[in-house]
Amino acid sequence: MKLTEKMSYLQGLLEGLDIDRNTKEGKALLQMSEVMQELVLYVEDLQSQVDELTELCDILDEDLGAVEDDFYDDEFCGGDCDNCDEEDLDDEDSFDDEDDELYEVTCPTCGDTIMLDESMIEEGSINCPNCNELLEFDYDDLTIEDFEGDNTPEE
Repeated sequence: MKLTEKMSYLQGLLEGLDIDRNTKEGKALLQMSEVMQELVLYVEDLQSQVDELTELCDILDEDLGAVEDDFYDDEFCGGDCDNCDEEDLDDEDSFDDEDDELYEVTCPTCGDTIMLDESMIEEGSINCPNCNELLEFDYDDLTIEDFEGDNTPEE
């Protein structure tokens, strides 16, 4: 039974009681009935708005799915789609980079700040994407003390 049907039933019961509108109790019961009727109408209105918004969200979700299908190639899916097998993915295509720690490097030539992950540093060098300067990474001379503290070079 819907809320409006229950409210109509309750109002029918109250009318059948022949409540005296001149007593305090009668006035209170009838006023509560009117307030409840307004609340029922308000809830019904909210429910219809929620239904409309839910339908709109479903449409937007479908549209976004279509845009994602058009925009992203299969090679960038990370193996989450039905068209890919885990064997088809290279190490570069893996999107589990959330655990990789990033390191900030400043190019001494142009001053550009570059974010590198551990695998890029292990290669030993990289060209600066801004000025193409070769940046080399050599950790042979570093000690454990170089990695502790605030990591600022002493002059």
